[in-house]
Amino acid sequence: MLWIMRISGFFSAAMVMVVLSPSLQSFPPAEAIRSSHLDGYLRFPAGTAATGARDRFSFRQAPPFRNAEECGATDDDATVCDPSLVHIAITLDVEYLRGSIAAVHSVLQHALCPENVFFHFLVSENSLEALVRSAFPQLRFKVYYFDPERVRGLISSSVRQALEQPLNYARNYLADMLEPCVRRVIYLDSDLVVVDDVAKLWRTSLGSRTVGAPEYCHANFTKYFTERFWSDPRLAGTFAGRRPCYFNTGVMVIDLVRWRRFGYTRRIVRWMEVQKGAASAVGGGRIYELGSLPPFLLVFAGHVAPIEHRWNQHGLGGDNVKGSCRDLHPGAVSLLHWSGSGKPWVRLDSKRPCPLDALWAPYDLYGRAP
Repeated sequence: MLWIMRISGFFSAAMVMVVLSPSLQSFPPAEAIRSSHLDGYLRFPAGTAATGARDRFSFRQAPPFRNAEECGATDDDATVCDPSLVHIAITLDVEYLRGSIAAVHSVLQHALCPENVFFHFLVSENSLEALVRSAFPQLRFKVYYFDPERVRGLISSSVRQALEQPLNYARNYLADMLEPCVRRVIYLDSDLVVVDDVAKLWRTSLGSRTVGAPEYCHANFTKYFTERFWSDPRLAGTFAGRRPCYFNTGVMVIDLVRWRRFGYTRRIVRWMEVQKGAASAVGGGRIYELGSLPPFLLVFAGHVAPIEHRWNQHGLGGDNVKGSCRDLHPGAVSLLHWSGSGKPWVRLDSKRPCPLDALWAPYDLYGRAP
């Protein structure tokens, strides 16, 4: 069991205590396979922005990890369709690459069976696969190209420019992009670290639900939509008969079989079309402000399988402009999430870290080995 003792943002990072039992310590060298066959989602356009990514970034090689004895034998020739695998999807882009690498490192370090974890990387730029391989030479993964043009015409301006990036919307298309044999996936944002065995999250029961996530029903749900939305009975009636709660889309367990069966990608896209049409209509007005989150809330809020809050201690990013630092929520911690405008690698590099950024730093592989 992992415990992170709750600390105040006003205390020194040296006060942070992380205690790991032997079962969650990193294991000796891991064998892993690589799967990156160029299919329809792996066609890279020429001249993309990340051509020089290898010149801009350098990552130290992570120590290898091997399954614990209780994991049983591992098939070195296993494919993405192996039913014993835990599937995790993460986006890769130049802006957040350092965070993505740290997230992967954290998953491997705390997994009891790291060889059984398969990563699905969603990219809109080339040259990033080699950087992943340099940090994790034996990692099981596949890269999927997401064409930004697929959503560019559907994206409305947001309160933060970072929320307008097309790759933020790739999660909407996971069921289309991943192989049909992949029946379930964990989606993780790039600004987090996992400090528990991810297999525990993987085994979460979704019951009859399609999406599982920690819910926050104390949050003011009305603020995620505009007055224009709530004043229109046809729009507000979307939540009739539901008890909608806010959930953060940076950590989700998704039943891809149900998603495909009920066509949830199209439902999300339809709400993006409504937003875009409302924003451009004469005398109309936009129905939400916050990027890719509101369409998910419109489709799933009130129909989410609740997951323990320990799996998304979110909001740790705070605000770089105001210099605010956030504290941990009460309770046990299995995942730390720096959602918000502040990112730990930016604050650490600027020598202005928040206390909790010290919990992210051990997973950072950025820079050349001494």
